[in-house]
Amino acid sequence: MAGLSFERFRPTKRPLVAAALAAAVLFAGVPAALDSRALARGPDAIADVTEKVMDAVVNISTSQTVQAQGNAVPNLPPGSPFEEFFEEFFKNRRGGQQGENGPRERTPRRANSLGSGFVIDPSGIIVTNNHVIADADEVTVIFNDGTRLKAEILGRDKEVDLAVLKVTTDKPLKAVSFGDSEKLRIGEWVVAIGNPFQLGGTVTAGIVSARNRDINSGRYDNYIQTDAAINRGNSGGPLFNLDGEVVGINTAIISPSGGSIGIGFAVPSKTAMPIIDQLRQFGETRRGWLGVRIQQVTDEIAESIGIKPARGALVSGVDEKGPAKPAGIETGDVIVRFDGKDIKDMRDLPRIVAETPVGKDVEVVILRKAKEEKKTVKLGRLEDGEKQAALTPKRNGGAPEDKSVVKSTLGFDLANLSDELRKRYKIKDTVKGVVITGVDSKSAAAEKRIVAGDVIVEISQEPVANAADVQKRIDALKKDGRKSALLLIAGADGDLRFVAIALP
Repeated sequence: MAGLSFERFRPTKRPLVAAALAAAVLFAGVPAALDSRALARGPDAIADVTEKVMDAVVNISTSQTVQAQGNAVPNLPPGSPFEEFFEEFFKNRRGGQQGENGPRERTPRRANSLGSGFVIDPSGIIVTNNHVIADADEVTVIFNDGTRLKAEILGRDKEVDLAVLKVTTDKPLKAVSFGDSEKLRIGEWVVAIGNPFQLGGTVTAGIVSARNRDINSGRYDNYIQTDAAINRGNSGGPLFNLDGEVVGINTAIISPSGGSIGIGFAVPSKTAMPIIDQLRQFGETRRGWLGVRIQQVTDEIAESIGIKPARGALVSGVDEKGPAKPAGIETGDVIVRFDGKDIKDMRDLPRIVAETPVGKDVEVVILRKAKEEKKTVKLGRLEDGEKQAALTPKRNGGAPEDKSVVKSTLGFDLANLSDELRKRYKIKDTVKGVVITGVDSKSAAAEKRIVAGDVIVEISQEPVANAADVQKRIDALKKDGRKSALLLIAGADGDLRFVAIALP
């Protein structure tokens, strides 16, 4: 599981916490011994849940062949008295012995790893994390009674880190069902069962610490955060509610040492279920594709385009071959509703689009110049769109600053696009607008990562053709009392993004 270093857990502080709890209970006039024991134990239902689901939770053992690595001699100063010693030492270590005709070839070795999983169908369908079985040559499922069965990988999804396995068995297996993760409340009790540190059948309990958590692991981040102890080896194991339903799949932890400090993350069942269904049916995912590039609607951008409150996903580019183009969605539109679901934040849109069936006609509500419009999009398949994108080469490159033609009031220098400037900044022929030739390092533009070679395409959703247009648009906005200007910026390769710059 993924790990980040923060601070080590200090168990010596537990008695102080227990004493404080006892004092609080006594003050309220409730028997302290009884309630402190109850707090330590948690709900009685945990034992019932464990007994009900334990046999459906499995250990996942994988093995793979890896090429043996050479032993590197330490980097020692030339002529060091230890140099000869270390060369001889590493030469004679196992795998590096000398044969009659020189060094023997290093033989590949077997690497093993362990994780967790759970049965979702009595016929032998098992769910785990993709990273548990990634690159495995052989996968073995170990059941609670010690039975070991070889598993076939039906499909896996790297984006959400899920995999579906199948074992062949002559008897029905104990299986568990999914619950609705959308109904989880912050503070609700949950139970994790898995194989931490090769200690199979380990049960831990805690609460839901947060929902919809983004840990920057991918575009579909939407994790349940829990303080139920999750450690290395718990990956792929289930997170249960007190009804014995799987509401999450334990996937990642934050830890300084690989052990639990009370911050674990699970893929919500609502996110996992459609992916699991697709992996079972097709052996791969088939996500919906809209064909737009989006960015966050910040408070500055919302003010610039007259949206209150800030919400939705701002379209910063439309794929020429994507579904959004024929539907009439344009750069600068703000998508606020998709297939009947509100888009409160930019992160909502990729997840909702991905969960929508490919080929479905979807109503999309947009805001264009602060006015609501409805569009109908026939959804494409994301995997097809990614293949198209891979076939389109991108051009990159920077260039030295050019002598400015117009000095703007926003902290950058401008010039009309010319063949010489296109060549200097490697700007694609399809990019139209006004090129930025220099940026004041102390300006707001620099803070927004605007650089020389970027091209201003629009200001406040009005196209600009030359440097004079830019100045006119800025002057007009200031005259209208606007606090910021919304710039549509194109990179040299044509990728678009919106940037709101405060007006002086």
